[in-house]
Amino acid sequence: PEKYLPAYGGYCAYGASIGKKFTADPDVYDVVDGKLYFNLDSKIRGLWSKDINGYIKQANANWKAIEKKKPSDL
Repeated sequence: PEKYLPAYGGYCAYGASIGKKFTADPDVYDVVDGKLYFNLDSKIRGLWSKDINGYIKQANANWKAIEKKKPSDL
């Protein structure tokens, strides 16, 4: 089911919050309100953890614009 798919196509959630698509490490994640969010690495996850809800809000807004773009185009 879709509820088990990672947010942002499996790309780094913090990256999505800044309008980028970074390959994420599936071992570096958080589950927030039942949704799976990956991050690039543990350093980025530490940054992400400082304002998870704020970064999710920004990533959701950015994702609409970057979802169909190649990572190299960002």
